[in-house]
Amino acid sequence: MAGRSPKKSDARSRVIASNRQARRDYDVLETLECGIALKGSEVKSLREAKVQLREAFARVTGGELWLMGMHISPYSHSGGFDHPDAERRRKLLAHKGEIERLGSRLDQEHLSLIPLSLYWSDGRAKVELALARGRKSYDKRQAIAQRDADMEARKAMARGRRGER
Repeated sequence: MAGRSPKKSDARSRVIASNRQARRDYDVLETLECGIALKGSEVKSLREAKVQLREAFARVTGGELWLMGMHISPYSHSGGFDHPDAERRRKLLAHKGEIERLGSRLDQEHLSLIPLSLYWSDGRAKVELALARGRKSYDKRQAIAQRDADMEARKAMARGRRGER
């Protein structure tokens, strides 16, 4: 299909990194897409997918949104200079009203802001943040059991459609 412009869903398919543990450890209440302020060598490292989101979280400080704990490895071909700290805090770009709303919800409801994924959208790095509530260990077991039950039901329905028993 020549001349077809990419849709927003196509841009999200260019995922750089995802936080797989997040949906298991937290109940996601709301998601938000933010831009991220990076240095040049960090962008090149993202293109090589040298990033980890496992321990990352976001915080509202002084009316600004900051991402902390995200590890971006130094760019491999930089020649040994201009290496920003791999664990430095990075500013997230969002509208002021959204930041204020998130800040008040975080304080009032004791929620967390965690990154779910990092991806390219129109040549810009974006972070999908989740406003989430932490789960207890028994909640995690229930979520895993529910997921397994749903998978068994889907398999049974697929077998029924194919005419198997």
